Amino acid sequence: MKVKIEVINQAGEVMRSKAFEQRGYLDYIATYRQGDSIRVSVDQPEQYLVVQMDESLNPSLIYLKEKTWEYKIPIDEKAREAYPIKAFLGDKHYISARLAEDNEISQYQNLALNPHDQKQDSGAYPHASANVETRNDSTFFARNAIDGVIANEDHGPYPYQSWGINQQADACLRVDFGRLVEIDKIALVLRGDYPHDSYWTQVTLVFSDGSTEVVPLKKLLEPQIIKIEQKRIAWLEIKELIKAEDDSPFPALTQIEVYGKNIRS
Repeated sequence: MKVKIEVINQAGEVMRSKAFEQRGYLDYIATYRQGDSIRVSVDQPEQYLVVQMDESLNPSLIYLKEKTWEYKIPIDEKAREAYPIKAFLGDKHYISARLAEDNEISQYQNLALNPHDQKQDSGAYPHASANVETRNDSTFFARNAIDGVIANEDHGPYPYQSWGINQQADACLRVDFGRLVEIDKIALVLRGDYPHDSYWTQVTLVFSDGSTEVVPLKKLLEPQIIKIEQKRIAWLEIKELIKAEDDSPFPALTQIEVYGKNIRS
């Protein structure tokens, strides 16, 4: 199986490219410009890859439905606020991608984890989206809830990015896996910048198989664990968020973790 990494500019021109078998890297010795992106391609669709688009991001196990994935590099200052301060800066960059090993795919793990998720669906899964993100501010995007960062005692720029709901009563966050997965546990990390923050006393989890779970929550900084009957799903939603009766109007979600296994055909 061949894997290819390319850096593409705003005009669609290939600035640098490298193809390899199974695993490899691309060294890009230049400064990223507005509109640049990184394209990863494979010979066949429905592949699991381990990718790292910048040394500041943790490697991610992602699932590609199609044969290409385009990662839009966050360049402008506002977009970068949800990332480590040196992410994508400078003129020496190391990008890597490889086919995932069988044990990495089949092991019990947090299937929602994807530090490389982006606001728009880029074709790499898991992917988080929502019907509201406070002020369209990158520090409150849905993607922040699956980036693996659990710092929740403040709000705003990295490492305190979260999913913010802008006080919207019908706020809903969705995690798409891009394929069927088998799950049995969920963990929620509420943002806890008290007294600035409020929290939810109850949320409803809706699954693609048609089932639901009504979940009570507490005012905790630690992950709150929800064990469920094992099920096979393609996506889940967290909605019907019941806010505590306190003075703050700002409940938010720092992280959602979904534990289970990939289903191998």
